[in-house]
Amino acid sequence: MQTNPTIEGFLARIKPRRKVQGIAAALLPFRWDGRVAVEQFQTHLKVTYRAGLTNAVNMDTGYANFLTDPEKRDVLRWTRQALGPNVRFVAGVYVEGREGELVSLYRRQMDEIVEAGGIPILFQTARLHGKSIEETVETYRAICKGYEDVIGLSWARCSQPTGRSGATHWFAG
Repeated sequence: MQTNPTIEGFLARIKPRRKVQGIAAALLPFRWDGRVAVEQFQTHLKVTYRAGLTNAVNMDTGYANFLTDPEKRDVLRWTRQALGPNVRFVAGVYVEGREGELVSLYRRQMDEIVEAGGIPILFQTARLHGKSIEETVETYRAICKGYEDVIGLSWARCSQPTGRSGATHWFAG
């Protein structure tokens, strides 16, 4: 982690002619009767992929904070079915309001995502409010240990109650 960024440091990281990678959070559509519109969801995932973007599911646009664990697993299954066996996607890991040991809560969902062929993206949790940056980094380091790819999603507290005050953008993997 670069703690004192400089212009020279930023310039050294520039990679000309690299392929830009974009991630698009997919809306989870519902029918009038409250059931998920699975076919429309899968069509949306395919169109997004054909446009050159990586799909992100079980995000805030997919009601990650309202879905049950079985519903999140359904979304992972539908995503894999739509995209085929070799297409990577991103899936949100949301633990806010859940009981239990924090690292285990994250890793349980991360395991399901990786098993489905996805890359976990971690939503912040208010359970880390009041912790020092060092404690927070150590917690996320423990959460991510052993995973090949993990993305951290950072929110400012003013825009998301689970976010943190100050800039805490971070990525691992």
